[in-house]
Amino acid sequence: MLNLPACFFELFQQRHSQDFSGPGPSGKRQDNMSGLNNHRNCWPLMLVLWLLVPTSTPIPAKPNMVLIMADDLGIGDLGCYGNHTLRTPNIDRLAREGVRLTQHIAAASICTPSRAAFLTGRYPIRSGMASETEVRVLRWTAASGGLPPNETTFAKILQQQGYTTGLVGKWHVGVSCETRNDHCHHPLNHGFHYFYGTPLTLMLDCGNKHNQKAQALRATYWFCTRTLACAMLLLALGRLTGSLPISWKTVGCFGVCVLVFFVSWYSSHGFTRHWDCILMRNHKVREQSMVLKRTPSLLLREATSFIERNKQGPFLFFLSLLQVHVPLTTTRNFLGRSQHGLYGDNVEEMDWVVGQVLKTLDNEGLTNHTLVYFTSDHGAFIEGRIGDTPLGGSNGIYKGGKGMGGWEGGIRVPGIFRWPGVLPAGRVIHEPTSLMDVFPTVVQLGGGQVPQDRVIDGRDLMPLLRGQVPHSEHEFLFHYCGSRLHAARWHQRQGARLWKAHFETPIFSPEGAVGCYTRGLCPCHGKVARHDPPLLFELSGDPSEATPLSPTSEPSFHAVVSRIQEATRAHRSTLTPVPGQLSGSSNMWKPWLQPCCGSFPFCGCQESAHPRDEL
Repeated sequence: MLNLPACFFELFQQRHSQDFSGPGPSGKRQDNMSGLNNHRNCWPLMLVLWLLVPTSTPIPAKPNMVLIMADDLGIGDLGCYGNHTLRTPNIDRLAREGVRLTQHIAAASICTPSRAAFLTGRYPIRSGMASETEVRVLRWTAASGGLPPNETTFAKILQQQGYTTGLVGKWHVGVSCETRNDHCHHPLNHGFHYFYGTPLTLMLDCGNKHNQKAQALRATYWFCTRTLACAMLLLALGRLTGSLPISWKTVGCFGVCVLVFFVSWYSSHGFTRHWDCILMRNHKVREQSMVLKRTPSLLLREATSFIERNKQGPFLFFLSLLQVHVPLTTTRNFLGRSQHGLYGDNVEEMDWVVGQVLKTLDNEGLTNHTLVYFTSDHGAFIEGRIGDTPLGGSNGIYKGGKGMGGWEGGIRVPGIFRWPGVLPAGRVIHEPTSLMDVFPTVVQLGGGQVPQDRVIDGRDLMPLLRGQVPHSEHEFLFHYCGSRLHAARWHQRQGARLWKAHFETPIFSPEGAVGCYTRGLCPCHGKVARHDPPLLFELSGDPSEATPLSPTSEPSFHAVVSRIQEATRAHRSTLTPVPGQLSGSSNMWKPWLQPCCGSFPFCGCQESAHPRDEL
């Protein structure tokens, strides 16, 4: 019969062996298990107690990873972040079954630099992906700028660790450098085994929708072309009549210049849809131009197919959604379903796509062995509209939006991690984290090593996600707008206060608006307000950044500002000059780099499609 008192005594004696054991008659320490050997009938109790002791679940080796990034999605567009009018049940399910981050921050408030930082774990200014002009993204598929080949992405490291890596959807960090087929910036040169999607991004012209700004620009170019053509005719007439002392060579050179000018702008602005709205599979153009009514179905087909083909694992799959970027391409099954017009329809279709990916993981028995991550590249495009119809989403209680480097609405994004059995379900974390943290997190989960030959700004999130540490490793985060440092935040762990200082802010227009509606997107340079001392907010108490603090209202104002400025100087000292990828000639349209199916400039093809892709 089990002697419980004796068992408890012996277990207690074993637990405190250092206190109770001592040298025996022979001068040696007594074996503390000897008592238990005399009570062999204690093993049932020991087994029960061992099962009840909480232990840390070991992380399985080389899990599959599915990283899902929406485009231009606002944090206020999801049910799990407080939206009660849009239906996002599948993303909400991820939050219920995983860990939800409430202070997840993008490294830039616009596509190209934010995605570069996500892929590399580094502030975009370190790789030359932060522009010094108002053109802050790659504008053309045939531009020579892009993520430099010497940058290391998480895909490249996991590829070396035996992972099959795939990307479906949007890329937008470059294609080629010097020739049409060198593909130095291409996904397959940055660690992905497979790519299917658009190398640039969606634009209004891709949807063949009315675009007043593009129309106005084309009208300007047409006016300039006609003016130059008239000037050329006048020169030729002057040469013929002898009234102008110029040579036919001069007239011919002027005519060639006029022709080059016309071809340059007409090839890009006149045929943007044809040149830049394309689909590629690996290195080959598969559709030029895209048939947008079936593009979402094609991408979903590729996404589920990649998972099914590689279910034996391990695989890394990056689903870079085209939703919810303009022109808000939505299949007819979702049109008119939401309470928020075309934008809301697009959000609900995006959620359905996420659900189909999760369903594929369930059907293939991969759910418990797969880390799933969901985010957006930056905040919602609040100024986006056609006429009086808004095309942008909601950033919730946060001020500002896409293109604004400092205000929370442009940089605070959803962040959800799910991994059943490893990450606790339903956990909510209010610590500052960054999209750059995904790099070291997935690299180390995949058995790789974070590069030691460069500064990595991201931090491994697994200890925080699993509850093994109370705080994020980020004491400071810096918020760039292009190459300008607009703001910085300080997580003051003693006292649990979160400070944010704005050194520069955009000037909203029209007056009284919370956005740059007259410009279409807020600038980083030039027409911005500079603050000395900086605008200071305490985000824990004022997440909407409604009331800046002052030395009168905040006794520690000067000490906090001084500490943030000191950290900013230290951060700047870690930057080294690198070639800019988004400015000057690097971001100009170059015909010799234009991807083309066929013989340039006679490009055109359509992807073969299943009948369901027409839905």
